[in-house]
Amino acid sequence: MITARVEILKEVFYPFKENGYTLCFQYCTYCFSNNTQQNGYRFIWRRPDGTLQAARGQARIPSVSVLLELVAKALQEGWGANINELSFEDAEEIETET
Repeated sequence: MITARVEILKEVFYPFKENGYTLCFQYCTYCFSNNTQQNGYRFIWRRPDGTLQAARGQARIPSVSVLLELVAKALQEGWGANINELSFEDAEEIETET
């Protein structure tokens, strides 16, 4: 199994005051255990204490309007339109560590 370490390059966020959690949209470098790396985007939650809540590559998005607001913020900051080539030669399951 290939594992990945994630380096966050850019981040925008949408805080939810009622529970203290924050939904983040991030531009990251995924550094794989096979000595390759790829850049890409992800949504991830931050707990009230600021730590990331990894969920096996999935983050529940509460609404499309929140999703669009985060993407719009990334576009306004100039990093939301980065295009990254995807490579899936090694079709093994990837486990990420944040």
